[in-house]
Amino acid sequence: MERAEAQKRIQQLKDSLRENSRLYYVDNAPVISDFEYDSLMHELEALEAEYPEFLTPDSPTQHVGSDLETQGMGVNAESSIRREFVQRPHKYPMLSLSNTYSISEVEEFSARADKALDTAFTYCCELKFDGTAICLTYKDGKLVQALTRGDGVVGDDVTENARQISNIPHQLTGDYPPEFEIRGEILMPYASFDALNEERARNEEAPFANPRNAASGSLKLIDPREVAHRGLMCTLYHIPAQSLDFPSHDDALNAARSWGLPVSGERRLCRNIGEIKAYIDYWDTARKKLPFATDGIVIKINEMAYQRALGYTAKSPRWAVAFKFKAEQALTPILSIDYQVGRTGAVTPVANLEPVLLSGTIVKRATLVNEDQMRALDIHEGDSVYVEKGGEIIPKITAVEKSLRKAGAPVPEFPGLCPDCGTPLVRAEDEAKWFCPNSDGCPMQIKGKLLHFTSRKAMDILAGDATVEQLYNLGLARTPADLYDLRPHQLLSLEGWKEKSALRFRSSLDASLAVPFERVLFALGIRYVGETTAKELARHFGSIDALAAASKEELLAVPDVGDVIADSVFAFFRNPAHLAAIDRLKAHGLRFSVEEDAARTSDVLSGKTIVISGTFSISRDEMKALIEHNGGKNSGSISGKTSFLLAGEKPGPEKLRKCEELGVPVMGEAEFMAMLPASQAVGSGDTYEQLSLF
Repeated sequence: MERAEAQKRIQQLKDSLRENSRLYYVDNAPVISDFEYDSLMHELEALEAEYPEFLTPDSPTQHVGSDLETQGMGVNAESSIRREFVQRPHKYPMLSLSNTYSISEVEEFSARADKALDTAFTYCCELKFDGTAICLTYKDGKLVQALTRGDGVVGDDVTENARQISNIPHQLTGDYPPEFEIRGEILMPYASFDALNEERARNEEAPFANPRNAASGSLKLIDPREVAHRGLMCTLYHIPAQSLDFPSHDDALNAARSWGLPVSGERRLCRNIGEIKAYIDYWDTARKKLPFATDGIVIKINEMAYQRALGYTAKSPRWAVAFKFKAEQALTPILSIDYQVGRTGAVTPVANLEPVLLSGTIVKRATLVNEDQMRALDIHEGDSVYVEKGGEIIPKITAVEKSLRKAGAPVPEFPGLCPDCGTPLVRAEDEAKWFCPNSDGCPMQIKGKLLHFTSRKAMDILAGDATVEQLYNLGLARTPADLYDLRPHQLLSLEGWKEKSALRFRSSLDASLAVPFERVLFALGIRYVGETTAKELARHFGSIDALAAASKEELLAVPDVGDVIADSVFAFFRNPAHLAAIDRLKAHGLRFSVEEDAARTSDVLSGKTIVISGTFSISRDEMKALIEHNGGKNSGSISGKTSFLLAGEKPGPEKLRKCEELGVPVMGEAEFMAMLPASQAVGSGDTYEQLSLF
């Protein structure tokens, strides 16, 4: 490569890496895979080594990727992420690891260590967790600070949010030192990730690409209480040598575990490259059974003295390397492309694939996101495509195998009319998706809005896809208010419904009258108004009437409400059909003000600490809310201070055993509901036989 050509390529690589670093660390919306990013980084490192005159201090090869908010937020970032975290310096630099996808480079790392140390030593091999880095500081056994990696020198202070993660202890036990730092990863388990993306899909928000992005976005939410509901977990794997003096890395982690800290137990001490390879081979398969994402293996020199001897480069330690697993990929033909209409009218292309086994599951469908993505991939009808799972969860088409394309294969034509109602589609200049503007007449949008209204995070009414489909097809429900008008004979006319099914449905409708205003507002399905924005609007305006009367300028005064959201909310409340629907919901008794929320509380559970276990006739979140609204306190574990265990169906056997051991009373749902004021008690699974539908 000529010198001028090398200089040009180096600049291109720098620009690309900086942009993709921002998308990955700040926006949590990567557009290239880890492998592609690492390949670009390795190419830049090689060119800078060959042409050192072009190596500059600001090169991405000289710095760790930064998650600091000062880099700006992209359009795909979660709207409820906080922008104003205080940035604090790391006591010791928080560097990244050099990584490789090649076993031969792991062998070279081992050979360099053997040569440099020239003595016997061991390796500590650990799983490489696919989350977002965290640094915790404890003083006198108490958690006093939690910082993100940031740029390695300073990080965002996320202490209040970290305190909401259930397995991060606020107070240590045992013989802990007066002060120290410990580092690790915040993870989102697969179960939490699936639930979050299902919720985002219902709200027609872009799903997180993988658990890492979801964990990073969740750690920086505005409301710490919302962090608690994201199901995050922490695993810790490093105490800086400057912070505490231990003979080895393994000794340090064993001590941390004894203090009550969540340290990974999957590490292994290895004596040579053969044992390292065996560990890598084992986890390349076994990791697929773990409840959280991993993307490789970290190999560290175990002895602290030898770590200090090997030292650091500008951005990574010389005593450690990360071996990364390649994402599993499959090649399969596209059978057809569907165009789905969501509740906000967004039209999403979905590829129907010839079924293929990928990461342990059969993949039959993969989203093509939007028309631009289809064009970027250069999709033709009948193409064979490469599919991989983003974060080994979401099927994603990454490329087309053009050598298998049939001659003359046509390019699929994105529809100009709504595939459901035939209305001409529209696309705003700043939108990536096409939309059907027939929001109140398009069948798929109507059914989508009903499903959103009944969803667990909204009104939590027992009505899934099949029920909504039946109600719509029979002409029984077109708006959420229609659900509250349903009569017993109409419910019993639904296919497969008996009296008990109808009772359960009516019971969930009754329970929904206790749902607070902020969730009712979210349930209305205003475009761009997610759960957190609904909370902000409800708290700011206090009532639906005040919100409906607000000008755009007044809407813009609400935290995290910008022009797009303000325009959407303003337009929603200028639609007479929407106002009429709200009036009907008011008449049925739904809460449309903060004052109504406060008015329906009591102190009958004041002073009581309650643990819940099992399933109930309403959601666990709703049950916890009932406890709090009536003065009680929720707890996650049984202790001598527990007033009683509220047991639904299939309570945890360990909690029952603990109750028996400590003499803690166990109460059923029906008995609990009988304690509450009549206006708050709802029909439970224990009392259906006592109720009458007619």
